[in-house]
Amino acid sequence: MTRVLLTAFGPFDGQAVNASSLAVQQLVSRWTGPAELVVRELPVSFRGARQQLRVAVAEVEPDLVVGVGEAGGRAAVGVERVAVNVIDARIPDADGSAPVDVPVIAGAPAAFFSTLPVKACAAAVRGAGVPVEVSNTAGLYVCNATFYALQHLLAARPEVRSGFVHVPRTPAQVEAGAPAMDVDEAATALDAVLRAALSTSTDLRESAGTLA
Repeated sequence: MTRVLLTAFGPFDGQAVNASSLAVQQLVSRWTGPAELVVRELPVSFRGARQQLRVAVAEVEPDLVVGVGEAGGRAAVGVERVAVNVIDARIPDADGSAPVDVPVIAGAPAAFFSTLPVKACAAAVRGAGVPVEVSNTAGLYVCNATFYALQHLLAARPEVRSGFVHVPRTPAQVEAGAPAMDVDEAATALDAVLRAALSTSTDLRESAGTLA
């Protein structure tokens, strides 16, 4: 059976919850397969997230890995295209670490692309009625660092697809009128991403008027 590893993050930045974890929990409650879905929650820690992700990949032996993170200030789901090899923390992580202008992995390539069919995933989310964009920046905090570590880990294993998706904060996490998304919508988007990643052998071509 095809096995999917889906990761989310715990709370950070003074929040009581993390939108990524809420969306993943909601998805699990209604996932109908046929792929087996295995979920892990990672700490918002540069070191801890990478270590736990490495262990999870070894234990689960997945065919597909999708990391999910929370993006404050965004109103649409972001299917991330690229992870860069730099950390520039605006706030400390869960361990109190706040590196500035240091590599995620010393001596490693400057960037790794997602191996998900990012445009097909975005099209599937849009088809499900959820706002979405192909994003060209996953930030420079723990989400990007974990995304980069994932792509670095699986660089020599092209048979395992992997990538990262950001979901907006929930309305309960933000002030009235600020960008947000209901958990149910975010879960619908993740369902669409996984199904597109599992069923699409090659990505969609870019053309005028489509997401870049």
